[in-house]
Amino acid sequence: MGKIIAIANQKGGVGKTTTAVNLAAELGSMGHKVLLADADPQGNSTSGVGVDRRKCPVTMYQVVIGGAKASEAIVHTEFQNLDLLPASIDMAAAEIELAGVERREERLKEPLAAVRGSYEYIFIDCPPSLGLITTNSLNAADTILIPIQCEYYALEGLSQLMNTIRRVKRQYNGMLDLEGVLLTMYDGRLNLTQQVVEEVKKYFPRKVFKTVVPRAVRLSEAPGFGQPVMYYDKSSKGARAYRELAEELLKSNA
Repeated sequence: MGKIIAIANQKGGVGKTTTAVNLAAELGSMGHKVLLADADPQGNSTSGVGVDRRKCPVTMYQVVIGGAKASEAIVHTEFQNLDLLPASIDMAAAEIELAGVERREERLKEPLAAVRGSYEYIFIDCPPSLGLITTNSLNAADTILIPIQCEYYALEGLSQLMNTIRRVKRQYNGMLDLEGVLLTMYDGRLNLTQQVVEEVKKYFPRKVFKTVVPRAVRLSEAPGFGQPVMYYDKSSKGARAYRELAEELLKSNA
């Protein structure tokens, strides 16, 4: 039975999509069957694995709003053991359309539960907000992975995110747990980085991954070529970091 991990933080630009795409690709390359579920209307995870969402007849939108099966939307990518549940721009309207729907917080739970037996890991790339799509993602997930950038406002808004997690856990998904916190955009030369690391470790004792993701040019370039960084430049710092993260995740889940 596959494990479902939501990658979430309501702040934009913290490395959610970068982590979703590259962690999924690394685990796939290591022989694990992985599904990447793109729940962000921007669709960056979809384009990040080389899929043109305009050519996907069924997407996350139809699954959440139209009652389509996840299996009808899933596409195989060109990357080893990596499938995609693509996003579409229509997801931007999903928040409004869900407002009047019965059991609106559970629209993603059953579709993902129906396919989890086919995968070892399912990663949900959540939108940068705490709306209904993120609530649906947390409701469907077993755990949440929170990327936090090593910058001045890193912890801003995290109390809101933790409140949302507690609410989802209390009302809908009592089994939801914290997978871990990932430090991104790490630059060990900066004093600020060290201060942020210390603060995050205080805020999340024993839940911060040992692996840190550095600021890296190749990580920024790879999405423009529709490739995870390990396929774009396997020897790059970014690729090595996500390989280490994948190994750490596997070890903690063993």
